[in-house]
Amino acid sequence: MATLPNHFFDHQKKNVKHRHAIVPDTVIQKIAKSTSKKKLYIKTYGCQMNVYDTQRMSDALAPEGYETIDSPDGADMVILNTCHIREKAAEKIYSELGRMRKMIDKKNRKLEDADKTRPIIAVAGCVAQAEGKEIMRRAPLVDMVFGPQSYLNLPKMLGKLASGQKKVLDTDFPTEDKFDNLPTATKSTTIARGVSAFLTIQEGCDKFCTFCVVPYTRGAEYSRSIARILNEAQNLIDAGVREITLLGQNVNAYHGQDDAGNSVTLGGLMSALDGIKGLDRIRYTTSHPNDMDQELIDIHKTQKSAMPYLHLPVQSGSNKILEAMNRKHTRESYFEVIDRIKLARPDIALSGDFIIGFPGETDDDFDATIDLIERVTYSQAYSFKYSPRPGTSAATMSNPVDDAISTKRLAQLQELLNNQQRQFNRNTIGRTLDILFERKGREPGQLIGRSPYLQPVYVNAPEEFLGKIMPIYIESLGNFALSGKLVD
Repeated sequence: MATLPNHFFDHQKKNVKHRHAIVPDTVIQKIAKSTSKKKLYIKTYGCQMNVYDTQRMSDALAPEGYETIDSPDGADMVILNTCHIREKAAEKIYSELGRMRKMIDKKNRKLEDADKTRPIIAVAGCVAQAEGKEIMRRAPLVDMVFGPQSYLNLPKMLGKLASGQKKVLDTDFPTEDKFDNLPTATKSTTIARGVSAFLTIQEGCDKFCTFCVVPYTRGAEYSRSIARILNEAQNLIDAGVREITLLGQNVNAYHGQDDAGNSVTLGGLMSALDGIKGLDRIRYTTSHPNDMDQELIDIHKTQKSAMPYLHLPVQSGSNKILEAMNRKHTRESYFEVIDRIKLARPDIALSGDFIIGFPGETDDDFDATIDLIERVTYSQAYSFKYSPRPGTSAATMSNPVDDAISTKRLAQLQELLNNQQRQFNRNTIGRTLDILFERKGREPGQLIGRSPYLQPVYVNAPEEFLGKIMPIYIESLGNFALSGKLVD
């Protein structure tokens, strides 16, 4: 993890009568004194939705004079945009804040008082939503804590600090639509983020899987209107974006309204997006098997912009474990959905999520998961050992799996998944694929792009091909990345 650089300094407590002294060491002075551009650094943890949220935080702070930088060096404000999915997520944030504290104290001992100042420190995201008051208690360094539904209030929060309020906590679920209250990024800012962009269309989840905190940190399912999404997508395309990934905790449960007040599914939304000239590729994540309706499946067959790649988490291949997880589907119903998808789009690349060592998992349950993976075959997947999340019902289950057993099972499962991924990539050697070039490679004259199956591809090509989709002959496979050459 990144730590703050040496010029981040301590926030000394001063009386009001000292506020106009020579030493500019308070957050209030930090906000008030700057008439030039201020620097913002955001460290992002977790999923694509957090990446999107980070970008929108930056957009919200741009009118306040903040410009985003790529490192904490020289930042006037630092935000840790947190994720509650991974193991010991909260403790990792406290460790990061502890490293900040040490760096601040170390620098303070070396500099004259007249040079002392420090950035505003904020914790955002799902850990902030779940543990806001505890963060304030345990980490006095932190000035602001706010959840993923509250970052539209960032200018107001800064105003409270500027007016003398020492700490700001905002973890409410606002009644207004946060997306409608955020400024639009400039074209230059948008294209600087890349020719592939994220667009959140749905938030929250009503599934209540027993291992998951999302319903408590992101709230109930909410879908944005068709008009709002089309407008944001058009702004992205106007700026030069070529590919959009639609985001949601349960994205294929999307049910936004059109101008007539009718409910529209994800399939209907993708059809509407397909009408935007210049939007060449559409992806979406993350989906639930129970919401994979036939309309959406058929989109992959009939709509060219719908990429042949689908992330469809199953978590376990055991019906007993699926029931304990409250997944509301079975291995048989998952197979049935996969069969319909492959019938509509035989070349589709599948991705999945797997949790190993869930409470009560036996050898037979694990074998059922291995069997499911062998039958489905995945182009890539994400797999983790189970770890309890405070506040979830699974955290209270009394039959944990020994950690050594979980570790062994995870290694076996990941070996199988890695072999499947390598085989999928090998199968593309000798084919010509359309590659969207996204950025420069490490070597001179090298560009990196993505295939329709989301594979990274390295090609020697002129820089003017950035942002273009070109036919590439796939020549070889490296460590999960492909290399190819331009087709004449």
